[in-house]
Amino acid sequence: MTPNQFEALPLAAPLQRVLRELNYTTPSPIQAQAIPILLEGRDLLGCAQTGTGKTASFALPILHAINERPKQVKPRQCRTLVLAPTRELAGQVGKSFSTYGAHIRFKQTLIYGGVGQNPQVSAMRGGVDVLVATPGRLIDLIEQRAVDLSGVEFFVLDEVDRMLDMGFARDVKKIVSLLPPYRQSLFFSATLAPTIVELAHTILRNPSRVTIDPGTTTAERIDHQVCFLDRENKRHLLEQLLRGQAEATEGKLTIVFSRTKHGANKLAKSLCEAGFPSEAIHGNKSQAQREKALEKFKKGLTPVLVATDVAARGVDVKDVGLVVNFDLPNEPEAYVHRIGRTGRAGAEGRAVSFCAEDEREFLREIEKVIKMPVPRWDDHQWHDEALADRHLRLRTGGGMVQGGGNRGRQGGGRQGGGNRNGGGGGRGAEGRDYSNASRGNNRRRPASR
Repeated sequence: MTPNQFEALPLAAPLQRVLRELNYTTPSPIQAQAIPILLEGRDLLGCAQTGTGKTASFALPILHAINERPKQVKPRQCRTLVLAPTRELAGQVGKSFSTYGAHIRFKQTLIYGGVGQNPQVSAMRGGVDVLVATPGRLIDLIEQRAVDLSGVEFFVLDEVDRMLDMGFARDVKKIVSLLPPYRQSLFFSATLAPTIVELAHTILRNPSRVTIDPGTTTAERIDHQVCFLDRENKRHLLEQLLRGQAEATEGKLTIVFSRTKHGANKLAKSLCEAGFPSEAIHGNKSQAQREKALEKFKKGLTPVLVATDVAARGVDVKDVGLVVNFDLPNEPEAYVHRIGRTGRAGAEGRAVSFCAEDEREFLREIEKVIKMPVPRWDDHQWHDEALADRHLRLRTGGGMVQGGGNRGRQGGGRQGGGNRNGGGGGRGAEGRDYSNASRGNNRRRPASR
């Protein structure tokens, strides 16, 4: 039977203590289903969106095993390896292990590109219980004999779809080939495309499978809407939304997503000139620059963060009240991860997406993935009714998984929405880890990020 309280889970006393201190009482669906399976030592194939509590679902069982079976780790080795696609996500996972393991004796370190490697090499000399790493830098240190994976007992491959999108498939396979055959493996992805399932079969042994429906995960926590408008009016509407955020008493932080690095820089500059303190974050920024920008954002010193998708799965800030898709993502799965930056930890959130003529096809693909039309918001002066109707006609005739467009009022705007898709576009990696990932075989043509 699936437990409905954390205290019903057979976790070690130090973990139950920290859960009480964090006021965690009810596990999320992925936690309730995954933790009992992992405590039994079984492999797991998990499919769940960002913001559903995946990190705790694997960190708690691993910390339980470390607490119950302490051992001296050999030099350069680790008991646990968590592989993450970006350094932001690696940092977030590492922070979660520190939080949940506050009353457990264990050693952990992070390995990722964009910073000097010497502190990482030094940290691995004595061995660690938990190593969280991005693929490129990890392979660099393995080739330098600074890291030895022969002692891994727990292997977590997190955000697999994102990993493959960024061109890390070859690196992941190389890392897996260096792991011992007898280990517990955990495989998490927001989607289970055939290529992902095929990879899972090469890594997992008779896994249990847990799938959390993305449709309910997206719609229930977040009020998300789409605006149909001309591209030249996007900035006017964005400024209107930001004025509303500035007047709000809660949830003043905003993340604005741009498709390209150049677009993010340009938009952040124009927002600052319009009186909205903003900073851009993307793969061309150094690690120090990104960390500084995130810290200022968290403190509200720059309440607007303009980001590319590199930040979509690695930024965990609880006070984000609004996400704006200034450019719709050209990979539909990224939509869920972007809007998942708001509505964190059970809080309410709002996400608004701008759809110009050449983005209708992107919207159509998004609605297929989330299995529902994105509600329309047309209560603003730049609404393009003709564009909205063209999208509605295409969606209702284009085989949407779940019915057409409602026109009833919802949350100050009309519901309905629809979509069309504006073409290919694609996602290349922003570099290797952004240091030296092997790239290739992306599903779509590369786009500047």
